[in-house]
Amino acid sequence: MKYKDIRELSDEELAKKLEDGRAELFNLRFQMATSQLDNTSRVKLVKRDIARVLTEIRAREIAQSKSAE
Repeated sequence: MKYKDIRELSDEELAKKLEDGRAELFNLRFQMATSQLDNTSRVKLVKRDIARVLTEIRAREIAQSKSAE
């Protein structure tokens, strides 16, 4: 998912994306541990998506705190 797409999501959608990403990462790690994972590069992509979502959430928190001052 591109960062541009993430910026367009609402706060609730971001929370849902984060939850889904973390669940998918858990499942991918489990599959890797049991040697069932074919595409190991998927782990890296999911981690990046999680990081992008967390970055946007943090940016929104900072923007809110600056506007409240």
